[in-house]
Amino acid sequence: MSEHVSRRSSSIEDYVRAIYGLVERGEAVTNTSLAGRLEVSPSSVSGMLTKLGQEGLVEHVRYGRIELTGEGRLLARAVLRRHRLIETYLVSELGYTWDEVHAEADSLEHAVSDRLVARIAAKLGNPVRDPHGDPIPAEDGSVEELSTRLLDELPAGAVGEIVRVWDTDPDLLRYLADNAIALGKRIEVVERQPFGGSIVVKVGSPPDAATHALGKEIAQALSVAVR
Repeated sequence: MSEHVSRRSSSIEDYVRAIYGLVERGEAVTNTSLAGRLEVSPSSVSGMLTKLGQEGLVEHVRYGRIELTGEGRLLARAVLRRHRLIETYLVSELGYTWDEVHAEADSLEHAVSDRLVARIAAKLGNPVRDPHGDPIPAEDGSVEELSTRLLDELPAGAVGEIVRVWDTDPDLLRYLADNAIALGKRIEVVERQPFGGSIVVKVGSPPDAATHALGKEIAQALSVAVR
């Protein structure tokens, strides 16, 4: 992919990655949602979107929504490939924990060369998932998608495997790690408490499964491959 996608400024790369991330979550891409994700003012977003449109990276569609063009999606995936490979390398080779790597990768993703990214990928055996379960785009821009559902959407009785954590908040990731709620673990929804209450789950394989009452923030951060 690096052979086909030219590098852009770090701010442009940040914007296309943010747009792609909102689409991944199924959220509407608007000036307001982008401003919130990037922690900038709506006026800054408007100016940058004009620039991205002029460069053929985004287009406005009906009802004020914003979409990446084909070139924009390839650029976003190139950035995500660098970011997620860096995260994987930091955990696999340098002993970082999964709550420490997002900010480091944010700093490094614009600085690493394509040659270094290729070496990292080869060293790691060309992984397809990062430490949070996020898909790592291949060099040609393709992405291996899994059929998943958010834990928050699952009914009582559902059983599956935790395959992705969407939130990058270090405190949330540490909470999950401290409670052995990890990728690859079996998860069963025991009860959905009424009026927006907790979701009671069992994590792990019987008879050693541990019971947890998880709030909405965590339930919306975990993706499950349902069995």
